[in-house]
Amino acid sequence: MLSGLLSVALLLTVPLVGGCGSFGGFDSLGSGGGPLGKWFGKKDEVPPLNTDPAEVIYGQADQMADQGKFKEAARQYEEVDIAHPYSREARRAIIMASYSYYRAGKYDEAISSADRYLTLHPGTQEAAFAQDIIAKSYYDRILDPKRDQTFARRSLGAYEKLVQRYPSSEYAAEAANRIRILQDLIAASEMQVGRYYLRRNNYLAAINRFKTVVTEYQTTEQVEEALMRLTEAYMALGIVNEAQTAAAVLGHNFPDSKWYKHAYKLLGQRGLEPQQYQGSWITRAWKTRSWTGAGQT
Repeated sequence: MLSGLLSVALLLTVPLVGGCGSFGGFDSLGSGGGPLGKWFGKKDEVPPLNTDPAEVIYGQADQMADQGKFKEAARQYEEVDIAHPYSREARRAIIMASYSYYRAGKYDEAISSADRYLTLHPGTQEAAFAQDIIAKSYYDRILDPKRDQTFARRSLGAYEKLVQRYPSSEYAAEAANRIRILQDLIAASEMQVGRYYLRRNNYLAAINRFKTVVTEYQTTEQVEEALMRLTEAYMALGIVNEAQTAAAVLGHNFPDSKWYKHAYKLLGQRGLEPQQYQGSWITRAWKTRSWTGAGQT
């Protein structure tokens, strides 16, 4: 039985060897000259290692950056880390490569390089700079509130991390300002979608969008309308307690708001008034505001 299997194996092997012609023929396939070249690649694809001293390579990258050749500069800074990973210039070269990629509009590369810097050197002086590059690389790709806000959310998270981890850095003040801008932008996007659902009588979907604004973006300008729209949606569903609570919280916090006037009128058409109910999720969401006043249940 064993001898029979060996005979079959030999018969199967002979055509393969004959097809190649020789072991040298197989070597040519793997060197890029034959059909296997697309998998193995050409022998000369790997560039030679730069043997210049680290300070020389770094200086060349600086000159490219000074000339506005940021894409070329980024690659040259990376050469420092590749050729001299343990040199004193290597650490600075990583963050400068990230900055150069950012200036060249290569945002994904900038983020990748900055992430690598933070992984290797999280406690250094330049760490806040790296975090700022990440946040800006998302921020510069933000679109209007009617579009997908993926980059806005990522930028917000990056700026919040910057403020939390590096509150005394030179980038913290701008980060705090942009956090406010981004929160309002994302809240506006949530309102845009919520109103879309509301117009189509998809009240539960609308409520979920307005709820996001009320729970996560209370400090934005959008929260007043969100509370009024919650009153409107809950009244349409016949959930009176939540509608009254939304109007009550709106009136207490923004008594002069036009949105409160709309909510008050809407309740009045059913013979109701704003009233806060302690079991409402809106009450729990607003608990940090120390909501007090008449009409609580």
